[in-house]
Amino acid sequence: MFLKFLYPLVKYFTPLNVFQYLTFRGAYAALTTLLLCFVFGPRIIEALRKFKIRQSIRNDGPSSHLKKGGTPTMGGVLIIFSTLISVLLWVDLDNEKIWLTLGAFAAFGAIGFIDDFFKVRHHNSEGLSVWAKLAGQFAVAVTITLILYNSGEEGITTLYMPFFKNPVVEMGNLWIPFAILLLVGESNAVNLSDGLDGLAAGLLILVFIALAILTYITGRVDYSSYLGIPYIVGSGDLTVFCLAAVGACIGFLWYNAHPAEVFMGDVGSLSLGGVVATISLIIKKEILVLIIGGVFVLEAASVIIQVLVYKLRKKRVFKMAPIHHHFEESGWAEAKVVIRFWILGGLFAIIALSTLKIQ
Repeated sequence: MFLKFLYPLVKYFTPLNVFQYLTFRGAYAALTTLLLCFVFGPRIIEALRKFKIRQSIRNDGPSSHLKKGGTPTMGGVLIIFSTLISVLLWVDLDNEKIWLTLGAFAAFGAIGFIDDFFKVRHHNSEGLSVWAKLAGQFAVAVTITLILYNSGEEGITTLYMPFFKNPVVEMGNLWIPFAILLLVGESNAVNLSDGLDGLAAGLLILVFIALAILTYITGRVDYSSYLGIPYIVGSGDLTVFCLAAVGACIGFLWYNAHPAEVFMGDVGSLSLGGVVATISLIIKKEILVLIIGGVFVLEAASVIIQVLVYKLRKKRVFKMAPIHHHFEESGWAEAKVVIRFWILGGLFAIIALSTLKIQ
């Protein structure tokens, strides 16, 4: 909005020229979301308490988590609210990629909101049935995928791999199921990681910082050419979204750090996971995002391994899944698990970004 209405006035007031720069708009988008979280965070948390929107703790989870029962949940609405407001203020509103990203963000968030609503209404941790939740996620994923597939974007179905300068394979129609699975898988992986105070929020800060760098260089002809990565027209403005999300996650972490005053809920984790995958599809970093979000991949893999091995051999590989609970059950304090997983998340992000120069 600022770009559309203030930048044209640069001929009357030269300093308004700063609005053309992505770095300026991205930085202030992050500050805007952070400020919105600080202003509205306490009010939203108080409203959640007032309306008794509280977390129901799983009976089969770690016993140490039972004391968390009654903590306000659905705090992800603060992230969505602050990010949407900030992005609409600071991006180029004529950019179609921004609207697709915002649509994916809101749509996955809506599924999470409904899931959280059922949990609160029925006073348990079940929410929507697994199949209903997956059906909603697949419906959103199919819509996003088909929009991208029919966008006419050059090379949209081409798959790139880290460490390889040239595209690995032209997937053709096979890109559609691949993209759908990535969207559903990433949203669920982030959801599974949201089990400890501050864990998902801290990891997402690292992921969105890495994505901000990637969207910035992908949206510039000179940088993308130098690094040998595909140049995607209009992807630069996604940097503003990514940095806005960074600010929102930092602001949310202020209240979600141990001991948490509010939980993210599925409304936050599904929306953020879904939008991470959406951005990776737009900028052709579908495989690289799995390295950037390596901790999310490990969390999801631990659940899959646990379920498969137990069904086949009636044995447990981990003391509890997702894997962050395994370390809790092994005697690690919750804060130690969170901080060590953040460190691991930072290492994954650094490794992913380093591949740009190695290829």
